[in-house]
Amino acid sequence: MICRHSSSTSKWISAIKNASSPHKSIQIYIQMHQKSIPIDSFTLLYTLSASTHLHNLPLLHHLHAHISKLGFTSNVYIMSSLLHGYSSNAACFHDASNLFDEMPERSIVTWNTMITGFSRSGNVDKARTLFDEMPLKNVGSWSAMIAAYVNSGDRRKGLGLFGKMVVDEKIKPDVFTLSSVVGACGHMGAIGFVLGKSVHGFVIKNEWDANVKLGTALIDMYAKCGYLKVASVVFDMMRETNVVSWTALICGAAQHGYVSEAIHLFERMQKVGVKPNELTFTGILSACVQAGLVDEGRKYFKMIVEYGLKPNIHHYCCMVNLFGKAGELEDMYEVIMNMQIEPNMNIWGSFLNSCKAENNFEMAERVIDKVIEMLRPEEDGGVYNLIADLFVMGEKWDDAERMRRLMVRQNVKKARGASYI
Repeated sequence: MICRHSSSTSKWISAIKNASSPHKSIQIYIQMHQKSIPIDSFTLLYTLSASTHLHNLPLLHHLHAHISKLGFTSNVYIMSSLLHGYSSNAACFHDASNLFDEMPERSIVTWNTMITGFSRSGNVDKARTLFDEMPLKNVGSWSAMIAAYVNSGDRRKGLGLFGKMVVDEKIKPDVFTLSSVVGACGHMGAIGFVLGKSVHGFVIKNEWDANVKLGTALIDMYAKCGYLKVASVVFDMMRETNVVSWTALICGAAQHGYVSEAIHLFERMQKVGVKPNELTFTGILSACVQAGLVDEGRKYFKMIVEYGLKPNIHHYCCMVNLFGKAGELEDMYEVIMNMQIEPNMNIWGSFLNSCKAENNFEMAERVIDKVIEMLRPEEDGGVYNLIADLFVMGEKWDDAERMRRLMVRQNVKKARGASYI
C-alpha cells in the first residue's frame, strides 16, 4: 500500500519527479537524506525510477539498504520498482533473482519483470518455468513469454504460445503481443507471411493504431517477404516513425534488389531529419554492392563517420565486396589496411578471391602469410584451397604443395557452396 506523504515533503517529491536528469533526481534525494526530511514511498518510487536509467549497481545497492532501513520491504510497489532496476541491468540480474525469491508479496508486474529479465539473460527455460508457476496471468505475461521465445530465435514456440493464448485461453492480444508475433513471422517464410497478414487484418478490423514497434514489425515482415509496396503503404500510414522504421524499409528494398528505391528512401530520411544508425548504413551499402555503385558506396561509407558513428565489420565487408566486384584491388587493400577493427576471415577471403578473379597474385602475396596464421582447419577449408590455387596461379609450386600437405595434416575439408563474395 502506498503511504500518504505530508505537505512538507511534497515539494521535494515534485522536484525528484520533475528533475532535468536522473543524476539530478539522485542529488535531490541525497539532500533530503542529509537534511533529515522524512522519506516516504513516493520519494522512493520516483528515486528508484530515476536510478534505473543510470545502470549503477552500487547506487541500487545503496537504495536497497535505505528501503530496508526505512521498513518498506513489504511494500510491493517499491519492491517491484527495485526489482525492475536490478533486472534492467544484466550485471546485477543475480540481485534481481535473489530479491524476487525474498519478496513476501508479488504482483503480476513482478512476475512479468522476472520473465523478461530471465529472457534477456538468455535463460528462456527459467522464464517459462516462472510463467507456468504464475498464479494469475495477464496479457502482459503472455506477451513477455512470447517475446522471450521470439527474441531467442525459437519462433515456432512463440507462435505456438500465441495460439494457445488466443484460442485456448481466449485472451485478446495487445499491440505488444502482436509486435513480437509479427517479428517472428518475418523470419518464417510463406507460413509466417500468411500469419503475419492475418495479424495485420486483425489490427485493421479492430481499428487499432499501430504504434511504432508494431508498425515497424509489419514493415519488416512485408519487406523481408518481398512486398515492398505493401511495406511502404504501412509506413506511410504510421502516425509516428523512427530510424528503425526507415531502416526496415531501406534494408528490405536492398535485400530484394530495389536499389534505386533504397537510395531514394535513404535520401528522403535525411531530408526529414532522421539520423541513420549503423544498420541503416549496412542496408544502403548492401544496395550499392548489388548494383556496383562504387562512387555512391564511397559517399555513404564516408557519411558513417560524418554522423558520429564508427564503421563496423558489416560496413567494411560491404566496401570490400563493392571494390572486389569492381576489380579495384588497391582500394580494397587500402580499406582493409585502414580498418579500425581486426579483419575477419570473410574480409580476407573476399580479398583473396578477388585477387584470383583478377589474376593478380602480387596483390594476394601481400597478405597470404598473415591469412595463413589465422586459418582455422574446422572452419576455413575454402580459404586453404583458395590460397593453394593462388600459389599455383603465381607459379609458386613448392608453396602450393606445402598448402596441400598442410590441409591433409590438419584434416581440412572444404565446405560445399562456400563463397566470400
